[in-house]
Amino acid sequence: MAIPTLEELLALRGAAHGLSLQGRKRARVALIGAHASAQRGRGLEFQEVRPYTPGDDPRTIDWRVTARRGRPHTKLFHEERERPVWLLVDLQPGCFFGTRRQLKSALIVRAAALLAWIAALGGDRVGAVIANGAAPARILPARARLHGVLPLLEALLAAQPRAPGRPEPQSLHAALRAAAQLIRPGSQILALSDFGALGAEDDGPWLPVVRHNDIRLYWVTDPLEEQGLPPGRYRAGLPGRLAVLDGQRARPAWRALWQERERNVTRLSHRLAAPVVRLDTSVSVESALRPALLAGSSAA
Repeated sequence: MAIPTLEELLALRGAAHGLSLQGRKRARVALIGAHASAQRGRGLEFQEVRPYTPGDDPRTIDWRVTARRGRPHTKLFHEERERPVWLLVDLQPGCFFGTRRQLKSALIVRAAALLAWIAALGGDRVGAVIANGAAPARILPARARLHGVLPLLEALLAAQPRAPGRPEPQSLHAALRAAAQLIRPGSQILALSDFGALGAEDDGPWLPVVRHNDIRLYWVTDPLEEQGLPPGRYRAGLPGRLAVLDGQRARPAWRALWQERERNVTRLSHRLAAPVVRLDTSVSVESALRPALLAGSSAA
């Protein structure tokens, strides 16, 4: 299975046309940009402080400046023209797995690239936190247009695993901790992972990240994970640590693990009020994302 190339990720710009990251809920005040805001805050940026005049909203009084200057002053805001869109990308070694047209890690890279193009073409700033196992998370600050997308594409290609490896269950948590220091209220967060290490009570690290932000979960799966092995005997495992599996005997335990993962992803979705888009390695990234992201669609 071929891993993504820079040329392929650049070509996804064409597939991004006609797609939108528009939020599930429209804000009361629309942005001046090309889309309505999905953020839960004011949708405003601080502009300046000036003396208070009759008719100003008392809630905007800057009490520190008022106390310092001895007369009331009020804060002025202007509407944000660009919303930060942050990609939280989990490329830990366990994602180097796939039994159909592509590896899970390759699908994550392609989906992240397509989402980045959609955000940039929609006028948003694009940033990313990329987890790739035991290494520190790679952070790319949110930047506008090509300045945000091109470095991200290169970082995705550099971070993708190149060979099977032991899964790193703490990889995504490390990225979440890094993201919590960067992402400000009013952002949109797109998390891409196979959520293979997600536990029943693992919502804690997510809470500081999703507070006052719009988040969506992109769950990457492979058909074999859900269906289990067909009858027969198979060699499976990592190089040097291979075991022989009986497909029929392993199926009950295999299915139980899959059902537990489904429950954990569903539970996380409910706790975060975050919709889940499932991406399967048997389907191209364009086909998987298009139904959820067609411009004007309220689905996510």
